[in-house]
Amino acid sequence: MKIDGNAIRPGMVLEHKRRLWTATKTQHVKPGKGGAYMQVELKDIRDGTKLNERFRSDESVERARLDEDPYQLLYKDGDSSYTLMHAETFDQIQVTREQIGEGAVFLKEGDAVKVSSYEGEIVGVIIPDTAIFAVKNADPVTKGQTATSSYKPAILENGVRIMVPPHIEDGTRIVVNTADATYVERAKD
Repeated sequence: MKIDGNAIRPGMVLEHKRRLWTATKTQHVKPGKGGAYMQVELKDIRDGTKLNERFRSDESVERARLDEDPYQLLYKDGDSSYTLMHAETFDQIQVTREQIGEGAVFLKEGDAVKVSSYEGEIVGVIIPDTAIFAVKNADPVTKGQTATSSYKPAILENGVRIMVPPHIEDGTRIVVNTADATYVERAKD
């Protein structure tokens, strides 16, 4: 499917120069002289190389058609391999941490994920936007700190360090944004 150069958004998978690329960053640039363009940082899906490209609005780019299938995380084999089960056919596959990305630290057994594939080859794993974790260790509140909207460091049960509001204490279950490892809210369970 062809799209205009100014319609490229982060996360899109494009066919460019006979390779598959993921758009990681986009910036719309309007120079004082000349036409506007979209500055796009691309990352090769297969080998991870990066490329910066400019796409004018009158240029068209081929957006890759990816198949997305629902899977469930069965278990982790250490930190490098993950076994997933298809939600409908119950087929099992193994994916690497590199295929999942940085969000792999937020996956727990039983989590639902989507596996993206292109012509039968796995190109990525889409994890949920949010995850619920218990706070294992939170710094104590400093006197007067509650008067301002400040944050304090905390360590989650999976070992990830994030910043949380002062009212969060050890053992509190919180919702975390998996894209940027930030506090969203206190869990409602």
